[in-house]
Amino acid sequence: MISCDSPLATRVKESPNHDARADAVRPDIVLLHYTGMESTEAALERLCDPQAAVSSHYVVFEDGTVWQLVAEARRAHHAGASWWENSRDINSRSIGIEIGNPGHAFGYPDFPARQIDAVVALCRDIIARHAMRADRVLAHSDVAPSRKQDPGEKFPWRRLHEAGVGLWVEPAEIVSGSMADFTKDGPRVGALQRALARYGYGIEATGAYDRATADVLTAFQRHFRQERVDGIADASTVATLDRLLAAKARLAGP
Repeated sequence: MISCDSPLATRVKESPNHDARADAVRPDIVLLHYTGMESTEAALERLCDPQAAVSSHYVVFEDGTVWQLVAEARRAHHAGASWWENSRDINSRSIGIEIGNPGHAFGYPDFPARQIDAVVALCRDIIARHAMRADRVLAHSDVAPSRKQDPGEKFPWRRLHEAGVGLWVEPAEIVSGSMADFTKDGPRVGALQRALARYGYGIEATGAYDRATADVLTAFQRHFRQERVDGIADASTVATLDRLLAAKARLAGP
């Protein structure tokens, strides 16, 4: 039986689905998911099923109960094919937290306040023990934008930031009819793609406003501009990205 790395984990159910972190890398990302199943109990069983071959380090139930499934020293199998800041093995670099919520396929209810309180406390504990940067608290959709939506546009990233978890900026105001300059193929799209890549997203600067670009923009909006999630590079999205890059630069210091 594994022991709990975090004092906030009050339940343990050991998953067999884990292995060594590649090159003994230390985790420097907290990756947040929703469970995406009809019940969190069913998700817990799946995360511990050797046939499913998936797992996470923690599961946070709707009532705020925190379960630990995999020791933080081990690589859990939660991110899948993914990319962030030139790294493709996000499982080796991250600690995965599954948040009980049935997700978009099953009605996507709001996250209860006590569940978010537990997520905040758990993230704060992990970040403090591993000395992680604020911009390294990410959504599954950030690292796999063409495959994943979780934890989605209802997840309260602002609330987490106000509690000292993650990087957030005030989204720029949405102004109608302000998207044309950013949706035509060419240099401005290339500049936008380079800006998204500087923040960490896995995107090439092709200058083409293609499906992959729309997927990354959708993921960005789910996290940072939740009022409208449409994959369109309007002025609000571009300005919010600029603010976020400036905030990330301030974290790095002079």
